[in-house]
Formats: sequence, C-alpha cells, structure tokens
Amino acid sequence: MAEKQIDPTIVADVRESFGKGAARKLRVLGKIPAVVYGHGTEPQHLALPGHQVALLLRKKNAVLELKVNGKTQLALVKDVQKDPVKAIIEHIDLIVIRKGEKVTVDIPVHVEGESYPGTIANLESPTISVEAEATHIPERVIVNIDGFEDGTQIHAKDLELPSGSTLVTDPETLVINIVIPAEVDLGEEEAEDAEAAEGAEGAEAAESTEAAE
Repeated sequence: MAEKQIDPTIVADVRESFGKGAARKLRVLGKIPAVVYGHGTEPQHLALPGHQVALLLRKKNAVLELKVNGKTQLALVKDVQKDPVKAIIEHIDLIVIRKGEKVTVDIPVHVEGESYPGTIANLESPTISVEAEATHIPERVIVNIDGFEDGTQIHAKDLELPSGSTLVTDPETLVINIVIPAEVDLGEEEAEDAEAAEGAEGAEAAESTEAAE
C-alpha cells in the first residue's frame, strides 16, 4: 500500500508574542514555534500547524512550502528542537531557499545486503554531507555490502551518490568497515581452568556439608 503523501504547503501564522510562556501556549493549541531566515531577509517568527509539520518531519531535510500572509516561500528545515523526555517538538529553525539553489545537507547512509559469513559491517559514518538542489534533496545514500569480506573498507569517495548530488564530506572519510567481530572466547585452556575452579568450589561445598553433619 502506497504511503499517503502529506501536503507540504504550510499555512503559517506570524507570531507576535515571544518567550517560554508564549511558546508553551502555542504548543497547547497544537502549534509549533518556528523562525525562518536567510537570503538577507529579516527573521520571521512563525507558528506552524503541529500535526502536519510533525508528519512532514519524518523525512530528513524536509522542504516546506510556507504560506505567510498570502505569500508563498520555500524553506528547508535546518534544526528541530525536541523535549528529551516528552519527545515533543519545541521549536524549528528554517532557512529560506529558492528553486534551483544548491544547499549542503547531511543525508543518512543506508546499508543493504549481508557481508561475508562471520563478518559484520561497522557503520563508521552514519551520515555524509552532500551538495544538492534545494528542491531535490536525496533522502539517503544506499550501500550494498553483499559478500564483502573481512578488511573491506568503504570510504566516502567510493559511494555511489544519488543523481544531482556532489560529495562535500572528506573523500577519505571511512564510512563502512567490514570486520570479524572480536568475540569473548575463553579458549580451551581457560575453559578447562573454569571447569576446574567450579569443581573445586563443589568439593569445598561438599566438605563443608560433611563437616557440618
């Protein structure tokens, strides 16, 4: 079943009141305090519809189409502040963008496939920075590790970037490292020592019981 698309057009209200108390009242009304800035414009303090925006923010680097006082502008979500306990959105920072403009964003690295049996894939860099068109920001970069053996290393320069994206992260940055996990293995000798120790403890317990009798 196809995922229902959320309307990216946000009807925003201009905020006239500021401070923690005013922000708290907004959140009670189901709205999220936000500020939008960039391109030499004066920062605008807005109130956004909470439920709609929360759904749109499931997508990283979400681009919102803001309607403020009848005028429409595009804005990229730059920062989301959440309450660490209640996990509710407390504030959003937005940057004004224009169609065709290039922006630098962090996108997640998604690992697919299974490396060679007995190895694991350590994701050393869960995100990379890329430059992309503001209205065509890729959701992620996919890396298939099927059959990769111990010692294989994938650096940022080895990634196949989504079309239209340019790497910003240092090309030599280690992204994925295929290794054999260091297991906590006692070995035969240590296992025998452990068994001997358990036997000795059992003998001591038996002697104590006999003495008590």
